[in-house]
Amino acid sequence: MEANIVGREPERETLGQLYASREPEFLAVYGRRRVGKTFLVKEYFEGRGPFFELTGEKDATLSEQLQNFVFAYRTQFPDAPVPQVSSWREAFQLLATSIDRTWPKKRIILFFDELPWLASRKSKFLTALDHFWNSWGTRRNLLLVVCGSAASWMIGNLLHNKGGLYNRVTAQIRLLPFSLHEVETYMKSRGVNLGRKDMVELYMCLGGIPHYLRGVQRGESVAQAVDRMCFSSHGLLHNELDRLFASLFENHERHVAAIRALAAKRSGMTRQQLVVALGSSSGGGLTRVMKELEESSFISRDASFGQLKRDAIYRLIDEYCLFHLTWVDRMRGEGQGYWMGRHGTPAWRAWAGLAFEAICLKHVEQIRQGLGISGVSTVRSGWQAKTEKEGAQIDLVIDRADNCISLCEMKYSDESFTITRSYAEILRRKVRMFRDMTRTRKNLFLTMVTTHGCRHNPNFEELVDYELTVDALFTKNT
Repeated sequence: MEANIVGREPERETLGQLYASREPEFLAVYGRRRVGKTFLVKEYFEGRGPFFELTGEKDATLSEQLQNFVFAYRTQFPDAPVPQVSSWREAFQLLATSIDRTWPKKRIILFFDELPWLASRKSKFLTALDHFWNSWGTRRNLLLVVCGSAASWMIGNLLHNKGGLYNRVTAQIRLLPFSLHEVETYMKSRGVNLGRKDMVELYMCLGGIPHYLRGVQRGESVAQAVDRMCFSSHGLLHNELDRLFASLFENHERHVAAIRALAAKRSGMTRQQLVVALGSSSGGGLTRVMKELEESSFISRDASFGQLKRDAIYRLIDEYCLFHLTWVDRMRGEGQGYWMGRHGTPAWRAWAGLAFEAICLKHVEQIRQGLGISGVSTVRSGWQAKTEKEGAQIDLVIDRADNCISLCEMKYSDESFTITRSYAEILRRKVRMFRDMTRTRKNLFLTMVTTHGCRHNPNFEELVDYELTVDALFTKNT
C-alpha cells in the first residue's frame, strides 16, 4: 500500500497524476540497482485496479522469457486456456485480447520490470512493444509502466528511441537514492533509532540505497552493522560491487576501472587526467563510460567556475562505491570485526572527509535552504587553480543571482571543528586566489559545513560568513 512508501513525494505525485489521467500514459522509471524502483511502483498501485506484471530475467533466452510471460499471464487470467506463444508479438496480441475481454472499461496498469533484460538483442521485444502501444495501447484506458536499472540503456533505447517509440513516453521518473531526510524517516519506520551523526556515518558507508539500509538491525551500532554486512564472508554487501556493475553495464570492467581511478583522486579528475590514468584514447569509448556512470548517479561532472565545459571535474559521489574501494576491496581477508577497529585512524579520517564532501554535494538544495537562498537563482560548480607557486581548490561554489558567491568548505569531525592558524591561512589563500583568478566583482561569502559546527575562535570570526551543521542536510526538499 502507498502508506508503506517512505519519502518519494514527487514520484508519488507523478504516479497519482498518471493514474488519474483520462488518457493513455506511458511511464519510464529508471535508476540504479536496489534503489527501490519496483517497490515504489508495486506498492503505489497495489489495490488500485487490474495490474499485470512481467519481470525480465538476466541472461535468459527468448524461450525462457516467454515462459515467464506465460506464468504471469496465467496468474492474472487463471480461467483462460493455457497459451502457446513463440514471439513477443504473439504475447502482446494475446495480452491485448485478454484485457479487452476481461476489463473493457477499467484503468489497466501494465508493468514491465527490468526492461533491458526483456529487450535483449534479437528478442524483438521493443519492436513488438512499439506495435502494441501504437496500434492498441494508445486507444485504451491504459497506464504502461516500464522499469530498468541500466539508466543508459533506458535513455538510449527508450527515451531517445528513433523508431516507432519516438516521443511516445509521456512521463519519466529517475529514481535517485534516498536523501538524508528520507534515510532518517526510513530508519525510524523500521525502529532503528540513531543520532544524526551516526546516520551520516551510515550514509557514508552505504549511501541512500533502501535495500542496503534495510540490512541494519535494531539495536546495532553503525560499526556493528557495517562489519556484519560488508566484512563478514556471508554479509549482504560483501561482493555487491561486482554484482552491481555487472547488472548495469556491458563490458563493465571499464566502468569499474574508471571509478577506481576516481576513488584514488580525492580532488576529482578532468577528462584528460582520466585518459592518462586509464591509459585509454580520448575517443568515444571513454565518453560513453563516463556518461553511463553519470546517468546512474555514481559520479558527478561539475563545471569548473569560469572555465570551459571540457575542463569539467569528474568526482566519485557514490558513497557505497567509495567505501567498498577504500576498505572492503582491500581488506577481504580481515573478516568481521575489522571495521570496528578502524574508527579514528588517519586512514579513516581521510576517507570520512571525502565521503562527507560527497554527501554535501548531493545535498546542495539543503545547503541552499540553510543559507536562506532557496528562492534565489543559483549555479553550482567547483573550482581549482594552480600557479607556479601555489594552488587551491574549492569543492562547492554557489554562484548566486543576488550578486554574491558562496564558497563552501565541507569538514567532517567527531567534535566541533577548529579553524587552526595553518588552516586559516589556507582559507585566506583560497579566497584570495579565487578573487584574483576569476576576476569576479561579486561578494564572496565563506561558508563552513561541518558535523557539529565550528569553534568560534578569532580565526572563525575573521573568516567565516556562515556555518551549517549536519542538521541542515537533513532538511526535507521543498
